[in-house]
Amino acid sequence: MIEHVYRRAIEARGVSRVLVATDDERIAEAVRRFGGEAVMTSPTHLTGTDRLAEVAAGLDCDVVINVQGDEPLVAPEMIEQAIAPFADDEHLQMTSLRSPIRSDHDLHDPNVVKVVVDEHDFALYFSRAPIPWVRERTPKAPVEAWRHIGLYGYRRTFLPTFAAMRPAALEQLERLEQLRALEHGIPIKVMPTNFEAVGVDTPADLARVEALMLASAAADSTRAGRP
Repeated sequence: MIEHVYRRAIEARGVSRVLVATDDERIAEAVRRFGGEAVMTSPTHLTGTDRLAEVAAGLDCDVVINVQGDEPLVAPEMIEQAIAPFADDEHLQMTSLRSPIRSDHDLHDPNVVKVVVDEHDFALYFSRAPIPWVRERTPKAPVEAWRHIGLYGYRRTFLPTFAAMRPAALEQLERLEQLRALEHGIPIKVMPTNFEAVGVDTPADLARVEALMLASAAADSTRAGRP
């Protein structure tokens, strides 16, 4: 799975280098075996962004994209979509992605993180609960429910600031590190995408992803005229 994500990331336009940050030598060795580049980090980090900040301190670049290794359906275009807003807003510090939620199961699944945004695509809140909540006997609001995709873009210079911020109450309550940024007043631009992403958090998620990937490979073979 890590190799698949690695190879998808390196195909994205605008990406000059792909690193796997880990505190587990077994993961690092697996990355080296397929020819990837791994960086060992401290085992004391509480979040992936804290780990990223350690690695970013030694990089020479403007923007860093955090692609999680348990998101095997990530497409190179998704990474490009997370990079793009930084070119239009020099003050922007953080980006992410969202896609429409298409089933009640996903809406109520706490492993599927939801996000609501304002008219300019900036996050208002992230939650494991269904948001926005439509009250009974209230006409359905013309607002889509959105799945938050765990892919983040950061100004490299912002990462040490983020890592130094105290974990916020809502972050600890929801177990969602991006809420730390919101509680400290840092806007997050959350761009819409038509690409699907399914994080692998459970064995059921893994089976679902494998089925989706097999279906995609079969469709590609059919389009290419292969049996």
